[in-house]
Amino acid sequence: MNLRDLPPPATLRAFAALADAGSVTAAGEALGVTHAAISQQIRALEGHLGVALVERRGRSVRLTEAGEELGAAVTGGFALIGDAVARITGQGEGRPVQITTTPMFAAHWLMPRLAGFRQRFPEVEIMLNPSPQLATLSPGGVDIAVRHGKGDWPGVEVEMLIPSDLVIVAAPELLEGRAIEHAEDLLALPWLQEVGTNEVDDWLKSQGVTEARAKLHSHLPGNFLLDAARRGEGVAATTRALIEEDIAAGTLRVLFSRGPVAEGYHIVTRPGPLRPPAEKFRKWLRAQKNRQG
Repeated sequence: MNLRDLPPPATLRAFAALADAGSVTAAGEALGVTHAAISQQIRALEGHLGVALVERRGRSVRLTEAGEELGAAVTGGFALIGDAVARITGQGEGRPVQITTTPMFAAHWLMPRLAGFRQRFPEVEIMLNPSPQLATLSPGGVDIAVRHGKGDWPGVEVEMLIPSDLVIVAAPELLEGRAIEHAEDLLALPWLQEVGTNEVDDWLKSQGVTEARAKLHSHLPGNFLLDAARRGEGVAATTRALIEEDIAAGTLRVLFSRGPVAEGYHIVTRPGPLRPPAEKFRKWLRAQKNRQG
């Protein structure tokens, strides 16, 4: 497409703000203009394209299918521009590298290894945000996420860090000689679930256990969950990569596995180059693939 055929930049900028913020009011606040100005730019963009980009429902708006496609393109495009500007001007070089991952992965895999990163790159400051919630990767915000799943998240670059399936585990003393053959056999036992997740209920449903529910759920931060499981306080859902030593030592027993789904922990970034400090952290993460344990 010829650049002269593209919509006016101001309309694309307004639409990118809307797609990112999720509302006209929030988009106006992000750009420092009124919500009426955002609405005017969106209507102008729709007129230029001849396509409806939003569905208006009273004071709320929702992106259409065409709007979702264009939204992903313009937000990604402006993110790339912002990254390029930051690199060539040196902006943000002193800003800490922001990393997000789950509390469980942070506590049991990442934190024990961070001393090696600090020794290798003492000039790079990092900011770790452990949270079960998926964070938005945006310029000036989170640089790198480590997420568990199949790696099929749209709009981001994904590479496998550690293949690891979900497992259901318990301390041997909690089982007290019970014969565990089906998910229903665990319903009388207490369960541990990471705060902010539904992994236990989701797994039970995947096993056809939809009417009954585990007797007791204790909702714990991920960095405490495995310690509680080791003490025999409940059945837990976790990932095999975090408990290999427990399995070998017999501290935890794997009762069920979600395999053979190809899943694991992935390095997740925005499309395009990272700023140099963040790229150092990504390369360091890659180097850990062959240094498990």
